[in-house]
Amino acid sequence: MSNAELTDVQTLRQRARQNVEDGPVTQDYKADREEIIRLLNGSLATELVCVLRYKRHYFMASGIKASVAADEFLEHAQQESEHADKLAERIVQLGGEPDFNPDNLSKNSHAQYVAGATLKEMVLEDLVAERIAVESYREIIQYIGDKDPTTRRIFEDILAQEEEHADDMADLLEGL
Repeated sequence: MSNAELTDVQTLRQRARQNVEDGPVTQDYKADREEIIRLLNGSLATELVCVLRYKRHYFMASGIKASVAADEFLEHAQQESEHADKLAERIVQLGGEPDFNPDNLSKNSHAQYVAGATLKEMVLEDLVAERIAVESYREIIQYIGDKDPTTRRIFEDILAQEEEHADDMADLLEGL
């Protein structure tokens, strides 16, 4: 962006005083705010479902290789919870309400909650869920484009960690 394209300071100050109740959403916000909030809530549901599944797997892991897997399950549950917090915080910043209603979580989640009976099934289901998150978050990032750089960055950061989780689960699955 060249200096010729930058808004002068007086105009910025004047605009900042308009619609102050919108918080960080200024007049140059280009995204459909309601759609972004809907996408964020779907992703929030996905992260919360993953927290629950990883927590179950942590407590249910058994067998010779269970301790390594259980450590991964617990670490991933904590990271998924952090993702959920970031998504909920962004929803509120955009003037929405994060949907923590348990009745809506499995309906709105991209990933399914599949318990898995054996350690191998648990790892496989976690890998599938991570792959779903990776693909859906990539699509959301592309959809957002440059219309909401802050939300896009949040999704990019989460995506990078979901890719790590998928890699971890693929490695675990190989060893089982």
